[in-house]
Amino acid sequence: MHEEILKNAFRPLSLDREKHARFFQCWEEREFPKGSYLTEAGRTEQFFYVVLQGVQAIYILTREGEKKVIGFSYDGSFSGVYDSFLKEKPSAYFLEAMTPSRLLAMNKVQYDQLFELYPEFDRWGRLVHQELLIGRVQREIELITLSAKERFQVFMDRCPEQLLQIPQKYLASYLNMTPETFSRMRASIS
Repeated sequence: MHEEILKNAFRPLSLDREKHARFFQCWEEREFPKGSYLTEAGRTEQFFYVVLQGVQAIYILTREGEKKVIGFSYDGSFSGVYDSFLKEKPSAYFLEAMTPSRLLAMNKVQYDQLFELYPEFDRWGRLVHQELLIGRVQREIELITLSAKERFQVFMDRCPEQLLQIPQKYLASYLNMTPETFSRMRASIS
């Protein structure tokens, strides 16, 4: 099962037998109960994750202590605080398990070794980082140019079902709207 999830997450990576075995040996399964932190602001992210099961939210805290959600990770997606992990610097964000979560984790030394040993990872890394950057820019454009109703509709059109099982306040924060506005919009499509 883990192998299938990793193959899907890392496509179009194609590895021969030796590389395949080395790659799969790098991962360790980790579990986090609902409400626990995978990473806390001020601490350096130690792992690059692939989610087996569960939903995690990455957010910052405002000066007033309000959570502002930047993104989510869920079954089959990558997770972690990437900038902290890659730069080996303390995180400005929290990564919290919104539901009980099981993830596969690879540490920074293993991650870097794969890029050094196998050129295929350079190509994979470039493609994944391009996707992340393009997705980030698209999200910023949506936040700036779309109305709350349009942001809600775009989100609902591409939202995985499991995100709808977490508290609405996190989804509302991600969409930069109040929980009441989110609730009204959700009720209008039910």
